[in-house]
Amino acid sequence: MSPVSLAIAAYAPCSVSAGAGAFAREVVRRAAPQSRQRAKALLFAAGRLAAFAQRVGLEPDEALFSEATVERFILVGCEGLAPASVRTLRTNLRALARSLERYPQPSPTPLVRERAKRPYSLAEIDGYLRLAAALSTERRRRRASALVCLGAGAGVIAGELRQLRGSDVAERAGGVLVLVGGSRARSVPVLARYRQPLLEAAALAGERLIVGGREPGRRNVSDALCAALSADSALPRLEPGRLRSSWLVECARQIGLAAFMQAAGIRCSQRLGDLAAQLPEASEHELIALLGANM
Repeated sequence: MSPVSLAIAAYAPCSVSAGAGAFAREVVRRAAPQSRQRAKALLFAAGRLAAFAQRVGLEPDEALFSEATVERFILVGCEGLAPASVRTLRTNLRALARSLERYPQPSPTPLVRERAKRPYSLAEIDGYLRLAAALSTERRRRRASALVCLGAGAGVIAGELRQLRGSDVAERAGGVLVLVGGSRARSVPVLARYRQPLLEAAALAGERLIVGGREPGRRNVSDALCAALSADSALPRLEPGRLRSSWLVECARQIGLAAFMQAAGIRCSQRLGDLAAQLPEASEHELIALLGANM
C-alpha cells in the first residue's frame, strides 16, 4: 500500500466514533489526496464534520458537504479551535465537497499575485542623481532630482508626484517633510541623504508643480524625466515604483522590521495592519526621529 493509503486506513482516532471514522476514511479515499500530510488534514476535517453530524442527528453521507451544513458546522461545531484552524477546516471541507461531485465546477483560474518591485541600490540612486545634475537646464535638473528624491527619499508614488508643488516640501519638526494630499494624505519625513537636493528643487518650484507640467491631472508627466535618467546603459531603467520600494526597504531597515517579524513569527502584512491600528498616530517629531534620521 502507498503511504497515502496507509494513512487513510490507519485513521481511527478516539475523539470520534467508529462510524464517523469510517465515513471520513471513505470520503478521503474517494478524494484521492496526493500526499500523506494532505490525507491526514482531510481526514481530520471529515471526521470532525461527521462527529458534529452525529451530535445534531444528521446521517453521515455526502449531503453533509452541502454549503449550508458546512457553514453550520463552522459556526457552532468548532468550539475550542483557533480561528486559523477553523479557516483551514472550512477550506478542506470545501475541497472534499468538490472532489465528491460527479460534475464539479471548474476551479477558478489563479491570478498572478503582485509582488513588491525590486529596490534600487544606493549606487544606482546616486547614478540617477548624477544624471539629473548633468541635464541641460536648471529647471530640468531640479525636476529630475526631485523625482528621484521624492521616490527614494519619501516613498511618493507616481500618481501623487503629479500633485506635489514646491510648497508641499517643508522644513519643520527638526527635519524635512513632504505633505502629500489626496485620498492618502500624510506627512512623510524625507531620508536625510535626500533632504538638500529636494529642498533646492522645491525652492525653485515654489507654488508650481515640483516635477513639472501645467495641470495636476495630466498623466505620464514624469515619463520624459524617467527617460532622461535612463540614458546610461550601466543603470536600469528608472521606475517610480522601484524608487518607492527603495524607500520602503530603507525604512524597514531603520525601524528593525525584519527582526521584529522574525521574532514575532509574523509573515502576513494584514496582521501588521491590525497591530498598527491599535497604536496612537505618530507625531511629526516622532516620524522625523524614526524615519528621517541619517542613513
